[in-house]
Amino acid sequence: MKPKDKAKELTLKFMKIDSDSEKFDEFEMKLFYAQRCALIAVDEIIKAMDSVILPNPFKQYWNKVKQEIEKL
Repeated sequence: MKPKDKAKELTLKFMKIDSDSEKFDEFEMKLFYAQRCALIAVDEIIKAMDSVILPNPFKQYWNKVKQEIEKL
């Protein structure tokens, strides 16, 4: 994927966050957005690691990071 296309894809993913949100107080809203952004970033890292042919020990680490973000 070309960098310009990836930039558009990521921007659209972050824009979608707003449509997923419900009515929260200010702290909950900030946490909600931060979690969604962090999950998108981690998913992108994991997806990039999937394209590596050799087994990657860091993929397990990033999957655990994702689980911890989801617990917040």
